Amino acid sequence: MSAGIDAVVIGATGYVGGELLRLIAGHPSYRLCAAVSASRADTPIGTVFPTLAGSFDGASFVDIETADRRIRDGSSLALFSAAPHAASAGAVGAILDTVENRLRRVHVVDSSADFRFSSAADFETVYGQAHAAPHLLERFACSVPEHMPETDRPCIGHPGCFATAVLLAAMPLVAADSVAGAVHVTGVTGSTGSGRSPQAGTHHPERHSNFYAYKPLAHRHVPEIEALIAQTCGRSVRVNFVPHSGPFARGIYVTLHAPLTSKLSDSDLLELYRDHYADDAFVRVRSSVPRLKDVVTSNQCHLGVCADGDHAVVMCAIDNLVKGAAGGAVQWMNRLFDLPETEGLAAATPAWI
Repeated sequence: MSAGIDAVVIGATGYVGGELLRLIAGHPSYRLCAAVSASRADTPIGTVFPTLAGSFDGASFVDIETADRRIRDGSSLALFSAAPHAASAGAVGAILDTVENRLRRVHVVDSSADFRFSSAADFETVYGQAHAAPHLLERFACSVPEHMPETDRPCIGHPGCFATAVLLAAMPLVAADSVAGAVHVTGVTGSTGSGRSPQAGTHHPERHSNFYAYKPLAHRHVPEIEALIAQTCGRSVRVNFVPHSGPFARGIYVTLHAPLTSKLSDSDLLELYRDHYADDAFVRVRSSVPRLKDVVTSNQCHLGVCADGDHAVVMCAIDNLVKGAAGGAVQWMNRLFDLPETEGLAAATPAWI
């Protein structure tokens, strides 16, 4: 399988797109076929991402038409999209429409919101825009890899970065029917979570040494989180979520509070979570409090738990750009192509960042 699967990245000049390129550069089974950018076509990849200059020497971003021409007849295609919400579905559809009938095998993992909901109406309700490719929705499933062991769908809509962290923290409790009511979640994200385009929330003088909440109880990931919990566990749980902007570049730290149906001790809760994630290579349930620096730049999720009788607290640390987006996408793509789930994602991370 070495270097045998063509990889195309749509929206390749954004932060998630850059992380996808970095992971593909070190992956033994994917070869970069095209890095697609409508705005930076013909610009060398190393100009936009100097850290990738050695990995993609001489390679440039291309438009979507050039990407179509580069995909080899009879090849297998790993199509990643990191395009913005509402733009991604149309771009994915455009490539599939022109190349799919001449490919041996094709899988798509989309990191935007376009394929996170099962219906166009649900997407339009949350994002206020018409869906660009509703005919493709039936081909997509949405879940973090740890919560969907098998799927017969050829394409995946990856949950959002906050959604990924909250779901990994909440799901074992909900699956065990241990949650007595609504869960309350606070989450802190780094500035890369707002994307590459500068705005007030990511402008360095505003973000540096600052900390503030935004969109309290109104974040657009909440309907997605609640829908995925119901889909996976067969029961509805209300999620009250307050996100915060942190004074760092990358990472998400989530703290979840949940009322319990019966009393649990710290050791009971630790056992429940370790049993739930026993077969998942990227989730580590710690007996201590997780720390953001231990997971940044990796596809790892670190969880910490504690209980006080009828109340549980779960803490989750992930890298928003990796486990919350690009790394989770590669993890899914590995599974869709029957590759080891950890392939290309197991490198050690730096100790000081």
